Amino acid sequence: MEIRLEPHDEGTHDPGDDPTFNESMYVNVYDPSAGLGAFFRIGNRPNEGRAEVTTCAFLPGGRVGFMFGRPHIEGNAVLDAGGMRFEVTRPFEEMEVAYDGTLCILDDPLQMADPKEAFTTNPHVPCRAELTCTGVSTMFGGEPSEPIEGAGEGFAKAHYEQLMAVSGRLTIGDDSYPLDGHGLRDHSWGPRTWQAPWYYRWLTGNVGGEFGFMCSRVASRTGSGTRGGFVWDDGEMHLCPAAEIRTGWTGDGYHETVEFDLGAGDRTWTVKGEVMTLIPLRNRRDGQVTRIAEGLTRWTTSDGRTGYGLSEYLDQIVDGEPVGRDE
Repeated sequence: MEIRLEPHDEGTHDPGDDPTFNESMYVNVYDPSAGLGAFFRIGNRPNEGRAEVTTCAFLPGGRVGFMFGRPHIEGNAVLDAGGMRFEVTRPFEEMEVAYDGTLCILDDPLQMADPKEAFTTNPHVPCRAELTCTGVSTMFGGEPSEPIEGAGEGFAKAHYEQLMAVSGRLTIGDDSYPLDGHGLRDHSWGPRTWQAPWYYRWLTGNVGGEFGFMCSRVASRTGSGTRGGFVWDDGEMHLCPAAEIRTGWTGDGYHETVEFDLGAGDRTWTVKGEVMTLIPLRNRRDGQVTRIAEGLTRWTTSDGRTGYGLSEYLDQIVDGEPVGRDE
């Protein structure tokens, strides 16, 4: 299967007439010296006339600042909605991310399991972010020549990712944090609902700029799904078709430890993760409940290096339980 990726793909794409078309950009970052992490996402849904805008800041001491909105948009010409803006200034090399809005400050991030109560019982403060994201790794992914998922299970027609160095400033209420860290960005487009996968695990992390990874497991309702990812090691991109993930769970059904193996040829990389802070997010559509648990994670490589990133666990919730807990 061929994968196509060209500089013009850094822009937006024709949404066609699929009602669930989504075009999204996302970036995460963690700065160990500040003890601060964050992620930002815009998902345009032009055929629904709205966007999904998410801002999440993992604050020192375990608090989380969070905001989600569905602002109205016209068309799919730009990724600029709800106070957030993504602008690619040099394709495959640099982009700017800005946010000017508010955050709900959670002393206990698990409160977001009930978003109505969380948003109404916790304080809201102004938030402003101005970030420059510079490419560290080469690109991973693009638009495949044929669909990967089965009919009705598509989560994105095309999808690419890149490890980044992220610098700038994040101001939350009266506190202003300079940021100088590393993270990952992704860009995807095509039909998407959060209910399409049965469950998935998306693990990202960096050890400075010399080592980083993305490990993915997407489980299908009707088949085996997909596994894979990449490792960026000392300036070289390794595409990894083999991936295994092992998870330790809390009694409440959230992931708390993660270990994975990524393999390419005769090489295998094993990394262990410990979730430092977790916030559970929720999406509902057509009577289905989907949980996306976002875990700020400390990663340790097999040779003892420490890095940071996100472990994102999406599960459909059936009878109150995440469906992927047994894997």
